[in-house]
Amino acid sequence: MTKELSTAILGRTELQVTRLGYGAMAVRDSEDEHAETILNAVLDAGVNFIDTSIDYGRSEELIGKYISHRRPEFYLASKCGCPVLPEAIAEGKHVYTRENIAAGVNQSLDRMKTEYLDIVQFHGSPSKERLAEQEAIETLRDLQREGKIRFLGSSSTLPNIEDHIEMGVFDEFQIPYSALQREHEDVITRSAEAGIGTVIRGGVAQGEPGQGRGREETWKRFQDASLDELREEDEGRSAFVLRFTLTQLAVHTIIAGTKNTEHLQENTQASLRGPLPPDTYSEAKRRLDGTGEKPGS
Repeated sequence: MTKELSTAILGRTELQVTRLGYGAMAVRDSEDEHAETILNAVLDAGVNFIDTSIDYGRSEELIGKYISHRRPEFYLASKCGCPVLPEAIAEGKHVYTRENIAAGVNQSLDRMKTEYLDIVQFHGSPSKERLAEQEAIETLRDLQREGKIRFLGSSSTLPNIEDHIEMGVFDEFQIPYSALQREHEDVITRSAEAGIGTVIRGGVAQGEPGQGRGREETWKRFQDASLDELREEDEGRSAFVLRFTLTQLAVHTIIAGTKNTEHLQENTQASLRGPLPPDTYSEAKRRLDGTGEKPGS
């Protein structure tokens, strides 16, 4: 019997998501045939949470073209505030007006050939004040009442995520985090305690340099903390980092993006292996703390 990926309840959304999700930014520059292969491989592996954005080139178009017929198999999250209308494109930055948000959501629905998005997230971690000025929350509420979106989210980072938690209007946050980038560790826990679903990007620190898109200076922390000594004999560095992230109970799902089927398989196998043993996790955190890579550092 094939072992299934573990799941978690995504906060107050009550969506039962696989703890390994997929970041579809990875396919934005892919040829059609390759995109078809990797997107279907993601679903075949049992992954049921896919994150994308208007900002990610052809990502939404490719999702619509190659896996929209499998829509009941996965939850779909996208972003809003991305430049869509001519005046927003002219500004060259995220715009959170009612017109630009609504136009973006409608375009996403059309491109991905779906009647609804499970989650729409503000892209760019806008301030509380900016959201209020442009009635952005009200706009998403209206789209929710129309049945076009199910839950409100935000791709949030410090410092604005502090206010976003206190606002009490968000069902989900997308937050950057890994063993090698732990600045948001405390806020992830606080978000989950507030009933907010936590979706983690960068959970494998973009993969080891030479194999993924990870940065040398980021992965130097892995070496400085001597984490190789804690890996299991047949375990790669990226797999160890993924399992470290999975061990954080406040993490509901990790959107690990790749366009390489071998890397997808590695991520899947790491997820199936599960969280790190408690003593290994504690020792890894102790060593990382010793390198200065502490929460909030």
